[in-house]
Amino acid sequence: MHGENRRVSLYLVHFKWKEKEIELMARSLDLTHPYFVSIKSLVFPTEPKLVINPLEEEVRRTFGRADHLMIPFQTVTLIEELPDNAEGKVVPFELVEAPPRSSTAPRGDGGHEGDGGVP
Repeated sequence: MHGENRRVSLYLVHFKWKEKEIELMARSLDLTHPYFVSIKSLVFPTEPKLVINPLEEEVRRTFGRADHLMIPFQTVTLIEELPDNAEGKVVPFELVEAPPRSSTAPRGDGGHEGDGGVP
């Protein structure tokens, strides 16, 4: 299995902290604890930015040195699993259209097309 190209996931955890919506990215996530989401191996962006986001800097100062975080379940709003290469990647969102109705689908009057409305 040494030559096998294994997929490594990243987890994006959204939660509330001090009345703010926070996002943390990590390589390790454990949901087996009954009251907490366990997060290890935090990942922070390393590329230089033209505009500094004060909230992102506060999150980095607050959580950046932590080896392991235990976040209460009730504060977590969403957990996303992303492929390892998804850092900073925007993925387009597409709506899935409902399939067209066939001519044999029931009509609102209780009958079917072509039977004159007789149930």
